[in-house]
Amino acid sequence: MAKPLPFDNLLTRLIDDSQDVALLWQAGVLVVAALAAWGAMRLVKPYLERPDTLWSAGRAGIRRVGYPLVMLMGALIGRAIAENWLASTHLLNLAVPLLLSLAGVRLVVYALRYVFEPRESLRVWERSAAWLIWGAFALHITGLLPRIHAAMEALSFQSGSHRFSLWLLFQAAAVIVVAVIVSLMLARLVERRLMGFTHMNLSLRLALSKAARTIFLILAVLVALPAVGIDLTVLSVFGGALGVGIGFGLQKVASNYVSGFIILLDRSVRIGDLITVDNKYGQVAEINTRYTLVRALDGTESIVPNETLITQTVVNHSLTRPNVRIALPVQVSYDTDLERAEALMLEAAQSQSRVILDDPGNLPRVFLKEFADNGVVLELAVWIRDPSEGQNNLRSDINWAIWRRFKAAGIEIPFPQRVVHMAPPAAA
Repeated sequence: MAKPLPFDNLLTRLIDDSQDVALLWQAGVLVVAALAAWGAMRLVKPYLERPDTLWSAGRAGIRRVGYPLVMLMGALIGRAIAENWLASTHLLNLAVPLLLSLAGVRLVVYALRYVFEPRESLRVWERSAAWLIWGAFALHITGLLPRIHAAMEALSFQSGSHRFSLWLLFQAAAVIVVAVIVSLMLARLVERRLMGFTHMNLSLRLALSKAARTIFLILAVLVALPAVGIDLTVLSVFGGALGVGIGFGLQKVASNYVSGFIILLDRSVRIGDLITVDNKYGQVAEINTRYTLVRALDGTESIVPNETLITQTVVNHSLTRPNVRIALPVQVSYDTDLERAEALMLEAAQSQSRVILDDPGNLPRVFLKEFADNGVVLELAVWIRDPSEGQNNLRSDINWAIWRRFKAAGIEIPFPQRVVHMAPPAAA
């Protein structure tokens, strides 16, 4: 049996054997292994796509690493058989570590998904990171990485007493990415622990989780740059330029960012509150670092900058308590028995399950509001605890109930009318 060749010689030996017929046999072995892996994955695909939440993570992992692992097994079996007839198996020797590294990288990158929130955009980053890491490992196996490293080191420039090369910048970017991933993992763990404290206010938990994420990201950059040999004093010029940019062009962004933390900390506007700001009425759905999402009762969503919630007057309809008053004006004729009309209006209000009937201070009441031109204006005032469920639907239900009761009792709802007196004809 031939001895395994060193990784840095595999590509060289493969190029030397490019004119050999044995290379075609090894390529055939790889094609057969690839077809066998494809067929095996097709056979187990119905089982892997079952809607089983208990084993969903394991099945998704098998879908990612199953093909390269099955192909790896086929390549190993083919290499063991080919070594009995072929003098060299350099192509198979090169394919085995590449397939093994591909399966390992896919498995590791897929495992990192469960640290973050499952999003559609994360799948793209998962594939990109997997292929990037595997490409670097493939270059290392084939022996091309040292040459690329030397070429990147040759592309350099001098900045004061510091020398920056393309390799140093690439290394710094890689270390920063790893540090940011680790910081996001820690921030995610802190966020999960904070969200578990149900006795703590939701706005305070969101503020602490966002502050922890920001602190971890800043620490990641501050730790990563010195780790690759970049002095932080070099960034002083960049810091000054960033400060000038914030003072002129980014002041609104910085103001919204700070305003978001202020809103979360002082809890004047909380998630779930019903507010009116800038002629927009709705429920606070999200409070982000730059804006607050206000969802109206008709489903439309408004993006309100956080600075607006700080600098403008905000009407919070549920700051201290969620009770909201709804007024329904009704006009009756002057011949109507007002006490009878009052009783029917209260009966219509009490027939609705959303109307508060257990709080003495918020019971339904009927007010005699005005003696108008065409009739007497009565106003029915009711209180509800769930304004997020909508008000117009409740208005409609109560108005329908009043209309039916007035029709049954013979109470007239007048329409505009005028009384005209004809003057007597003048004497001749």
